[in-house]
Amino acid sequence: MSFIDRNKNQEKKKIEEVIENSIELEEDLMRTYLITAERIHDDDELKERLENFAEGNAKRTKQLLDELDKD
Repeated sequence: MSFIDRNKNQEKKKIEEVIENSIELEEDLMRTYLITAERIHDDDELKERLENFAEGNAKRTKQLLDELDKD
């Protein structure tokens, strides 16, 4: 393996680590939003916004997983 190939491999692994860490963060945020939304009973607007945030996190997580699958 050449020096250039080795550097590309190392860079790819670093990017994969960043994506995997991002997935974990997005999933944690999604869970937090959903748990918080479930606890809200007197503010439908806030509850809906939190559910929308969770949905956005789910979409970003899917996009990140798709990026990992490309390799």
